[in-house]
Amino acid sequence: MLKSILGGVTAALMLSSAASATDLIIYHNWSSGPEVAALNVLKDGLEAKGHTWTDIAIPHNTGSNVNLMNLVTGGTPPNVFLESSPGVYRDLAGLGLARPLTEFFTEQGILEQYPSSVVSSITVDGEIMKIPTAIHIDGMAYYNMEVAEAAGVDPAAWDSLDAMFADFQKIRDAGYIPLAIGGQQWQVGYLVHALAAATGGPEFYNAVYGGEPDPSVLDSAEMRTLLKTLRRFQQEADEGSANREWNVTTNMVITGQALMQIHGDWMKGEWSAAGKTAGTDFGCIQIPGAKAVPVTVDSWGILGGQSEEVDAAELDFAAVVADPQVQADFASAKGSTPTRLDAPSEVLDACSVEVLRILEDADHQVPNPHSTVDADWQNSIWDVVFNFWSDPSMSVDDAIAQIQENYETILG
Repeated sequence: MLKSILGGVTAALMLSSAASATDLIIYHNWSSGPEVAALNVLKDGLEAKGHTWTDIAIPHNTGSNVNLMNLVTGGTPPNVFLESSPGVYRDLAGLGLARPLTEFFTEQGILEQYPSSVVSSITVDGEIMKIPTAIHIDGMAYYNMEVAEAAGVDPAAWDSLDAMFADFQKIRDAGYIPLAIGGQQWQVGYLVHALAAATGGPEFYNAVYGGEPDPSVLDSAEMRTLLKTLRRFQQEADEGSANREWNVTTNMVITGQALMQIHGDWMKGEWSAAGKTAGTDFGCIQIPGAKAVPVTVDSWGILGGQSEEVDAAELDFAAVVADPQVQADFASAKGSTPTRLDAPSEVLDACSVEVLRILEDADHQVPNPHSTVDADWQNSIWDVVFNFWSDPSMSVDDAIAQIQENYETILG
């Protein structure tokens, strides 16, 4: 009789579990080894809740123009999507498919565990719309400590860009490339907004990349400093930089061909995958003399207008992502820093510790433009600065005139 009762209970539990299990379609653009390893952390967590994970993966380096809204308007929307642009969430709201998460995060008591830049990044028109997954500072400098020692330089001692550039000849004389740069449009674009924060500070940065850009700063001393600094970086690029992928560029530093790379600190995942240790094999610093740092917050959204069962499964996904231990495990795999300040600290390496130290100052951080700015405006800046980068004869005045013209066309 006992076996019969236990068998009945087990069967009932299995039926209950099967009834609540949901297949979630997950849309993302990650493809590198560390990115996939980090995704598997989330996948394992979701499957532990009884759900299944179906990928729609369109890697960001394919050049494909299939985006989330193509899938939505085409009638095949994913349930969960990796997306930071506020415009997309507004578009979804217009279709009745937005899913605000303010109530979920408030009830779970999670918001107070995030740095201010994270909360800013996941908020759209007063509502929490995104699930923050990982923090990266844009424009961190990762350097090979063995190369630095061989060249007789100490990047951690640089207190300005001038101090950094002053050491470049010494690095060349030792037989190394001072600065590895990947010359693709998006990499140049990321360097530009990192330099905008570093050289111009939060006020200038937000005037260019905020929700309501201020045209008065487009021809300012800060903008001219930014463009002149960008030209200096372009002149330091090695001959092979044109169209080189970011992770190939990172490998130049890992293998000791170059001293350092300035890029998003997702670079750390490549170092970790190569078996290197932060603080021993490589170091990481913010751009020397930086007045502020832009913070990329990798974030997921979930689809609204779904059945109660699917909505519950989507919230299960949100709970998995927000879990402190998952945050730590994800960060360890991807080379990021947890978004939760209370994530287990024993998994934090020297670079994540440095990132969290930098983010202790709320006035020293600004959100990545993808989280705040009109996409057309952001793309127009990328077009201009990449043309400026690619054509050394293009003057600062030429670039400013084009940016101003674009502002009038897009936002004026």
